[in-house]
Amino acid sequence: MRTIMDSCYASGNWVVQRGQETEFVNRWTAFLEWSRAAVRGLSSAQLIQDSEEPRHFVSFASWESSEAMSAWRSMPEFATKLGACRELCDDFRGSSYTVAASV
Repeated sequence: MRTIMDSCYASGNWVVQRGQETEFVNRWTAFLEWSRAAVRGLSSAQLIQDSEEPRHFVSFASWESSEAMSAWRSMPEFATKLGACRELCDDFRGSSYTVAASV
């Protein structure tokens, strides 16, 4: 039986160019809608916006397995769709995570 401790996560820390916030949200949404349709294993994805600095966003996606997440990242369209989001940003850092603790 799979537990939350088995799940994998992808997260991005985005600083969007001033005035591009709405377009960024549109592109990120299209990227993750494509992701859900293109590869199995995406459990959920959220994009949150900083209340005090509206150019700052954090994305968070939960995957059923590291294999599913790797398959997603290895698709040729992944780089194109991620790139469409990144071109609207002054800064971006993305990484993969596993659960260290849960309360």
